[in-house]
Amino acid sequence: MSNHETKSGFSHEKIETNNFLMIALILFTVAFGGLVEIVPLFFQKSTTEPITGLKPYTALELAGRDIYEREGCYNCHSQMIRPFRAETLRYGHYSVAGEFVYDHPFQWGSKRTGPDLHRVGGKYSDEWHRIHLTNPRDLVPESIMPAYPWLEKTPVDADAMAPNMRALRRVGVPYTDAEIAGAAAEVKGKTELDAMIAYLQILGIHLK
Repeated sequence: MSNHETKSGFSHEKIETNNFLMIALILFTVAFGGLVEIVPLFFQKSTTEPITGLKPYTALELAGRDIYEREGCYNCHSQMIRPFRAETLRYGHYSVAGEFVYDHPFQWGSKRTGPDLHRVGGKYSDEWHRIHLTNPRDLVPESIMPAYPWLEKTPVDADAMAPNMRALRRVGVPYTDAEIAGAAAEVKGKTELDAMIAYLQILGIHLK
């Protein structure tokens, strides 16, 4: 008679031969690990406090940001400069979390069909951006970027600005009642091209 007995309880064999148990344990491990890494960031000042001089987007800049997202610019342009010499030499100071506390959602990423735009603010004139957005090949003949001629003919939706800013205030962007009340007047008579240029010109200028 054999003295060998099967041990009860958890064992590698029991886990590896039970699909449901294996999946449950994997999900638990990933969820626990994610919480351990992510939750502390909500209490770390460097990720929750704005850098010196950073202000919420004005109504016109915010309209430009909405147009930037609507037109899918993030599909070809990242806004995250990594702390590598090759990146900082080309684009400027690497990105830090405190620059994005008012961005909902932020435009990080790694997709670079076109260059990273996080430090594009002030790099070119308004007129350069106007020509480039209307037809990129007028300035960069080899560019594969699409043209956006309709932006110059489309007025900014002034009625949408106050509701947008109130929604952002609910998630922590410190807009005042006066800024929200004056949002429609600020963008009145402005085109979507004006708004897009205003947004691009503010990108990354608070950290040099």
